[in-house]
Amino acid sequence: MDNRPLADLFEPADRKRWLSLVETALKGADFEKKLVSRTADGLRIEPLYGPAEPVAQPVRAPGPWRIAQRVDHPDPAAAAAQALTDLEGGADALVLTFAGAFGARGYGLTVHDAAGLATALSGVMLPLIGLRLDAGGRGLEAARWMRDVAAARGEDFSAYDLDLGIDPVGVLAASGTLGGVWKEIAPRLADAITELGAAGFSGRAFLADGRPYHEAGAGEAAELGAVLATAVAYLRTLEASGTDLDTARDRIAVLLVADADEFVTLAKFRAMRRLWARVEQACGLDPKPLRIHAETAWRMMTRRDSFTNILRTGMAAAAVGMGGADSVCVLPCTQALGLPDAFARRVGRNSQIVLLEESHLGRVSDPAAGAGGLETLTAQIAEAAWDAFRAIEGEGGIVASLSVGKIQRRIEAVREARAKAVATRRMPLTGATEFPNLAEKPPAVLDVAPVPPAPAANFGSAAAVACDPLPSLRLAAPFEILRDASDAALDKAGRRPAVFLANLGPLAAFNTRASFAANAFAAGGIEAITNDGFEETEALVTAFKTSGAPLVCLCSSDALYAERAVEAAGALVAAGAGTIYLAGRPTDLMEPLKAAGVHAFLHAGCDLLALLDDAIRRALRSPTR
Repeated sequence: MDNRPLADLFEPADRKRWLSLVETALKGADFEKKLVSRTADGLRIEPLYGPAEPVAQPVRAPGPWRIAQRVDHPDPAAAAAQALTDLEGGADALVLTFAGAFGARGYGLTVHDAAGLATALSGVMLPLIGLRLDAGGRGLEAARWMRDVAAARGEDFSAYDLDLGIDPVGVLAASGTLGGVWKEIAPRLADAITELGAAGFSGRAFLADGRPYHEAGAGEAAELGAVLATAVAYLRTLEASGTDLDTARDRIAVLLVADADEFVTLAKFRAMRRLWARVEQACGLDPKPLRIHAETAWRMMTRRDSFTNILRTGMAAAAVGMGGADSVCVLPCTQALGLPDAFARRVGRNSQIVLLEESHLGRVSDPAAGAGGLETLTAQIAEAAWDAFRAIEGEGGIVASLSVGKIQRRIEAVREARAKAVATRRMPLTGATEFPNLAEKPPAVLDVAPVPPAPAANFGSAAAVACDPLPSLRLAAPFEILRDASDAALDKAGRRPAVFLANLGPLAAFNTRASFAANAFAAGGIEAITNDGFEETEALVTAFKTSGAPLVCLCSSDALYAERAVEAAGALVAAGAGTIYLAGRPTDLMEPLKAAGVHAFLHAGCDLLALLDDAIRRALRSPTR
């Protein structure tokens, strides 16, 4: 009897043997196309990595990240009630989001002085929580109000774990105006921070915010490059005012976006720490942990089937928690629909509580250390981001680069490629482009009117730096516009735009393509009228006439298409079908089908957005049959 360990009975598992097995499984298919993927910035992701040596890098301070909750109700008293509910429910940090700020999403706290801010914070024990201000162009005003609130309470300003969130560069990127000239604004900002320091402030004053770049479509390297360039600009501002670099770096924090691509997001946050450590070393400083805030991505949020946002934000929160974020703010699942209610806020908060208290993700400082894939991806992102940072520096710095549109143009190319991936469903969005539910009931949001836009930032200068503002976009928005048009038609006429599925033959022949077509048309708000299939063209035509649908889509197998599709298309045109689609792409039949009246072909990889936009326009202008 062989008493050797079981593992010894098998050949050693090495990459060469694995590749030979992969080649067998691929059956001649291209390894690169099938198994190698790439990030938005073109960074290569292999299907398999071996173990790696951990790379020493700064990490989050021991312990869990802070659970941050937005306070964005326009009414200060209602905002205070929100804050207390959130803190009692498990949050230990607040983000005071002011009206007019980039991240306010049309709402935000409406206060005009320290008294209003005091009302919004009434009952909150400020020395016990983390607090970040998100005031956009009113950052200095809000910071001074915060100082006055501390004085009125008789509390030590230095006892607050406070981030003032002052970010004029982010305001420039998002709004297109700086409200002044940078060389004049920078020393005023430094003087204001010195003034606040005299009152006891010792937290982070500046925030290098990645949201404007991410929402405009930037990839991970471009976002990090812009954030790093912004942080360095603030570091220079403080140094020029006489602040020593060791103190200056402690006045800077960053905010990065947490996306649902969990591995790339995790690696991005780790890369940020490496990049900042590289800057510190260049300044002659020993690296120390950077304060990194995270907010889940606005770009990935959907208005339709909004509960799927819970899955997206949950994955994002887990990724950045493991990636080393100091605080994580999860956008409530209904954020794109209006001002979220208590339920949506609670779900967003509880997702983090589950990650921390049940999954214990905060117990390990850097769980990705030594994982071959994540170490490689972190290094790739860091190097690509450093190149992006150097490009910005070569253009004169972040303000100069934005002013001449260099950053905007680079982001635009990535944004267009991602938009194409969404339009063709190579990048599927559950609930929007995949598995849409036309019968869904909209979830509840608070009955609060949006807040009018705030005036542009003004730093007291006659001249002002200006640039093309970066757009704030959600990936699902183009499809949601079509769904809105469908809803409007339903409200007006009592029925949605519809497509009659002309199913040819038995169920086994048409079912796959009929299901594909129904799902695809529903992504544009077009309801599919289906059936059990037709063996005779006459019965097909009769059913089409009865349906009253302005659109038709032929669905069947390639074999039956070859036998019946041209005849069926001709008969449908004769029966009054104005627009006919065909599910699939039968190459040899395309010209005869077009001649018979087929308008377009619905298939995997087609530009579904363009097809649906055309389809719903045709349906809405067709007379009711």
